Amino acid sequence: MSLNFRDDLIKASEKHFEAQIDRHRINVEILLENQVGVAEHADIMETIEKEICVIAEYEDKLSVLQKYFKSGWAAGKKKEVLNG
Repeated sequence: MSLNFRDDLIKASEKHFEAQIDRHRINVEILLENQVGVAEHADIMETIEKEICVIAEYEDKLSVLQKYFKSGWAAGKKKEVLNG
């Protein structure tokens, strides 16, 4: 096991969020390009919108993870609180 478990968790979370983004992006691409896929969905626009909402959710999660935990922001805030 890695000596820096925190970094491992952050990397694993990033990979998970990125994989989910790719998964749902591919779903939208299939719906846009594949006539058979469209035929299986009565309300294609609603289905695409749901997939895009999921992408946005994972984009937000990835952004928060990178902003507050990967960049050292959290460590800096802890020092500020302890010294404040």
